[in-house]
Amino acid sequence: MLRHKRSTGNAAGPAQEKLAKSGLRPTRQRRVLAELLFSGPDRHVTAEGLHQETMAAGAAISLATVYNTLNQFTAANLLREVAIEGAKTYFDTNTADHFHFYLEREGTLVDVKNPDVRVEGLPAAPQGKRISRVDVIIRLSDR
Repeated sequence: MLRHKRSTGNAAGPAQEKLAKSGLRPTRQRRVLAELLFSGPDRHVTAEGLHQETMAAGAAISLATVYNTLNQFTAANLLREVAIEGAKTYFDTNTADHFHFYLEREGTLVDVKNPDVRVEGLPAAPQGKRISRVDVIIRLSDR
């Protein structure tokens, strides 16, 4: 069960510090979701999966609030949005440039660990635009 501590002015944990530095107001819902997202290793979550985690942790947060908060965290550069097939969106706690494997059968996203992957031959961006990032998703299926 997720344990909530009332702010006593003591040093906050890494998740709460990350939230504080984002400039977002630390509402109860944002604090709970930040704790779930940023207190462990980097990971990929869907809004539905994170909502289930909040329910299991005993936190009453609606699915709509989870979606809104994930989008706010993304806009504040705390998360990276990775879209799969239009309707399936993952949120990645690792915001550094990196690529992904998508395991089709399991419906899960996994970081590519090889830092030497290169994408070559990108077209020039249209006038007045710049390429902000390149997303590469390598789809994996069973043999």
